[in-house]
Amino acid sequence: MSAQIESHGVVPSYLLARLAASGRFPRAAAAARQTLTAGRPPFRARIDLSIDENGDLVAQLSDAPNRTINDAANTQDLPGAVVRSEDDPPVADAPVNEAYDGLGATFELLLSAFGRNSLDDAGAPLDATVHYGVDYDNAFWDGERMVFGDGDGEVFRGFTGSLTVIGHELAHGVVQHTANLEYQGQPGALNESIADVFGALTEQYAQGQSAADATWLIGAEIFTEAVEGVALRSMIAPGTGYDDDELGKDPQPDHMSGFVRTTEDNGGVHINSGIPNRAFALFATDLGGNAWETAGTVWYRALTGGLSSTATFTAFADATVAAASEVDEATATAARRAWTTVGVYEDERVPAAD
Repeated sequence: MSAQIESHGVVPSYLLARLAASGRFPRAAAAARQTLTAGRPPFRARIDLSIDENGDLVAQLSDAPNRTINDAANTQDLPGAVVRSEDDPPVADAPVNEAYDGLGATFELLLSAFGRNSLDDAGAPLDATVHYGVDYDNAFWDGERMVFGDGDGEVFRGFTGSLTVIGHELAHGVVQHTANLEYQGQPGALNESIADVFGALTEQYAQGQSAADATWLIGAEIFTEAVEGVALRSMIAPGTGYDDDELGKDPQPDHMSGFVRTTEDNGGVHINSGIPNRAFALFATDLGGNAWETAGTVWYRALTGGLSSTATFTAFADATVAAASEVDEATATAARRAWTTVGVYEDERVPAAD
């Protein structure tokens, strides 16, 4: 298995390894073994027409996505045949349309919330391949495109059905073009957490959900009913995503006191990401309103404001507080409070309440 597939797949390798030994889900076990051993292998504008007060036709140019969906036809050959391009109508294959729509929803979040024109802020095309492999139990960003498996049908459904998964994986492309956080230890956990933040924000923006109304679940749609669990991860309550006899219990800690030191999972990047995940969810719900507005902008500015590729949790927390301070002191205090609650800051970092 290549390092990339282990690093950037939305389903952690430790979960697939547990599933690979399952006696309860034989097809899923075989699919997990296959997934673990498989290799990972221009500016576009939108014209909006309107009628001005004089009755003249006005054309306004704005940024727009440039999407191409390919079909690997259950092989591992990328990119596969083109099956839908930008401005093409929906096709009969649901995963193709789900991928197309998910790429568009992520583009709209980046543009509307952060003024970012695609992953590189220069209109990069958004490419995706569906039907990758046979019973492939993952979705991943390979540095150039999104790749979706169909799942095994026993434990995992197709991955195109989850908007948080699509937003998460495309966010790895944003990180790649900004701080380029190392995929190991705390920087790697921040990489995963920021991807989860963007995944959650993509869903919330698309559905018009406030921070209070959001589920804060990542991958809620990808488990079948056979699994005892609600999602791959919960940002608001790390460690509660699933608790299944075959898959085990979600191992994410919600506080630095539970930080996991391991050589697996690139030093626990999918595990320890629960700590900064919870910090963001707490920050967003503390502020109230829509999370992609103030809270999301603070996180985005911290990511794009010169963050080191080896940033620790504390370094990123400091960057978010600095970005929040540019809003106002109440926002900065909320950011400090969130990082203190999850144990990244000591209590004295938060001013005492009056």
